[in-house]
Amino acid sequence: MPLDSDKLNLTAAEAAVLAGSGLQRIGFCAEEARTIAAHLVEAELMGYPAFGLTRVLTIAEHPRTKDERKPIEVTHETPVSARIDCGNHVGMYAIERVAEIAIAKAGATGFALVGAHNSFLSGRNAYYLDLIARAGFVGVHMASSPPVVAPLGGAAPAFGTNPIGIGIPRRPDPIVFDIGTAATNHGDLVLASRLGHELPEGMAIDAEGRPTRDPVAALAGAILPFAGHKGYGLSFAIQALGLLGGAAVTRGSVQDFGFLFVVFSPDLLMPAADFDNHLNDLITQVKATPRQPGVESIRIPSERSYAERARRRAQGFELQRVIYERIKAL
Repeated sequence: MPLDSDKLNLTAAEAAVLAGSGLQRIGFCAEEARTIAAHLVEAELMGYPAFGLTRVLTIAEHPRTKDERKPIEVTHETPVSARIDCGNHVGMYAIERVAEIAIAKAGATGFALVGAHNSFLSGRNAYYLDLIARAGFVGVHMASSPPVVAPLGGAAPAFGTNPIGIGIPRRPDPIVFDIGTAATNHGDLVLASRLGHELPEGMAIDAEGRPTRDPVAALAGAILPFAGHKGYGLSFAIQALGLLGGAAVTRGSVQDFGFLFVVFSPDLLMPAADFDNHLNDLITQVKATPRQPGVESIRIPSERSYAERARRRAQGFELQRVIYERIKAL
């Protein structure tokens, strides 16, 4: 763990111990802490620090962490569907359980539609889609949340950052495309506020509706949707679909956390081997596209993050010292 003035280098094992011990100190059992820590370490390895170890602090600060937790329960079920009450468990634990239920149902029937509610802070959609795709299924995942993003033309928040992701099975690593529908992630604002960094232009407004680069002012105001009406429309649709997961059931608000998984086997439409061959042909043709000057290669979604994970597994990753010290001081 060589140190410098601002950062230190951690291995994945050291990061898991740091995150796990911090999570246990704020009240999580060993199994919960291991599950959540694995999610956070994976985010660091894949190059997404706003979803990484800093989330230990975010979980510690979140008011729902102090509320009572109950067992995760299936409240409505058919052979191909389920709606799940996550019992106020943090999303990085609960939504992994929900994804496992979706995988099991898809394994039995070829298709699963699973919604969930009564959870918070689910982290990266890509983490769950990786699990689904490695099990051999195509997955689509959407998540709504409380308001932090302004609607198009609005001066106050109305939506969550409302990510949508798609996972496609492939070897050795799946293809995963995961985006939020806002100009930036709420976690990026929180991390920027912890580190005293300014935001890029055009990402947020303050509480008066004025453009701001100050992350603290943005947290009091709103994030903007990405790509104007396109991001706004997609964000609205995901907030609406979150209602199917039960977003309004938890606390009576339609602007709350709701989660939806659509999981299916490629075999429902064609033999999996045929789909794999077609997909490889598509990737080959995309990568063979003539490149613009200065472009070394054309990458497919998630190619960079899986390569980064392999590199960081071998070499470790840098963590801001202020984040490390605050986790240690919990």
